Amino acid sequence: MSDRVRAGLVLLAGVTAVLLFIGLSVAGGGAGFPLDDGWIHQTYARSLAETGRWEYAPGQVSAGSTSPLWTLLLVLGYLLHLPYLAWAFVLGAACLFWLTAVGAALWRRLWPQQAGASWLAALALLLTWQLVWAAVSGMETLLFMALGLQIILLYVDLTAAQAHFKRAAWLGILSGLLILTRPDGLVLLVLVAGGLLLKWSMVNGQLPIANGRSRLIDYWLLITALITALLPLIPYFIFNYRTSGTLWPNTFYAKQAEYAVELARPFLGRLAQMLYFSVGGAAEGWRGISGAQLLLLPGLVWAGWLALRADWVEKRLLRALPLLWAGGHVFLYAWRLPVTYQHGRYLLAALPVWVLYGLAGWGALLKGVGNGRLARVGALAARLTFALLLLIFLLFGAAAYADDVAFIEGEMVATAHWLAANTAPDALIAAHDIGAIGYFGQRPLLDLAGLISPEIIPMLDDEAALAATILQSDADYLVTAPGWTYQQVTAAPGVRLVFNSGYVWTVEQGGNNTAVYQLPRQD
Repeated sequence: MSDRVRAGLVLLAGVTAVLLFIGLSVAGGGAGFPLDDGWIHQTYARSLAETGRWEYAPGQVSAGSTSPLWTLLLVLGYLLHLPYLAWAFVLGAACLFWLTAVGAALWRRLWPQQAGASWLAALALLLTWQLVWAAVSGMETLLFMALGLQIILLYVDLTAAQAHFKRAAWLGILSGLLILTRPDGLVLLVLVAGGLLLKWSMVNGQLPIANGRSRLIDYWLLITALITALLPLIPYFIFNYRTSGTLWPNTFYAKQAEYAVELARPFLGRLAQMLYFSVGGAAEGWRGISGAQLLLLPGLVWAGWLALRADWVEKRLLRALPLLWAGGHVFLYAWRLPVTYQHGRYLLAALPVWVLYGLAGWGALLKGVGNGRLARVGALAARLTFALLLLIFLLFGAAAYADDVAFIEGEMVATAHWLAANTAPDALIAAHDIGAIGYFGQRPLLDLAGLISPEIIPMLDDEAALAATILQSDADYLVTAPGWTYQQVTAAPGVRLVFNSGYVWTVEQGGNNTAVYQLPRQD
């Protein structure tokens, strides 16, 4: 089979997977996003395209976006007058194909003895259901993954060749863009800087025999990478500081405050659970499977051991760097935001690394058992089992995506349309989930999650204080959400229920519907 035919098969498989997810969603009621957060990005993008201002609610400039780079890409669709859903899906699919192309290239660099299987590695990434789900989520997740692997690929090439300023500058610029995609990208920048410093400081475990001028050039290359990383970040930091008084966006602090109760669990326990979930285990407990990649765990362990051993012997950080990035990413969330909801979307950045190393490790293990008949039959059975589970979970994932989209449409979007049709344009809306409300409602907002209302953040773990703030505010309406009932507010005198989404599926799952309450006027 020629390389062109293989590339065509991989492309066809990826397009089919993306269309399967979107098609099931449309068949289930209509296209949309599986997360309310997808509408947050759309609202910022539309506002920027129409007004030239980084504002969420009309006239309300805010630092509530953790992914300005993704928002800017969405802006392009509005400027070109493209359908916003289609443009978001195209961007997500493009990032998925970029991710798989870079993953295949990285495979060939790290495991040249298995270079012929790089197209199979790309195919496995394309058919991993969580990655397809992320591609059509309207979120920045796939952009973050693709940029991260691109940085790692550039780092690998930089450490394998004579360093020069152009490559170091590109490494820095892409690292800065990664942080503009998500602040978590800082983890990879620190690892890359440490790896470069180690490379230029050690040769076979000894200080390099080089004159002072050569050493000085090496360190200037590192400084170049760090300075160029800061260039795209400086305007972002200045805007955040002038808007909210902090360098990072409000979301960075609000999410941590909102789920602070999760931090009461022992750290090692939540780290182990999140690592297990990220490689395809159950979200809770130690039984069950959430993805076919769990079958790759033995290969992942073996490939990880080989990578660590090789780097230790060579006194450099190369083969193990992707593993440290993936593990460090999970470690960061276990430390500050230990949640697994929405299919573990915060942990997905580690998934491509786990898949690549798991496949490579299994390739090495299967090669080591020899070419006997029994070994060949066992290898074939292992490959077929993984391929079959990959396809089965792809179907499960598409069904889950359709349910997720229907839930957001039935709860958040329906409520947003009701607010747009039944409230005054200047009515102040207090709400926890502001995505669809911001996009379709276009009303002033009191954000009860603190994304665009930073004054709320200190109260997120104090229900009584938050209720008092809502009742004493100028808010005209309160919008509750599944899991967020605000009973101290809804039970207060003068508060009146005026709308309930009535979405049956939420009730069947044991949740409460989204509801709108009219609040009494404050004199």
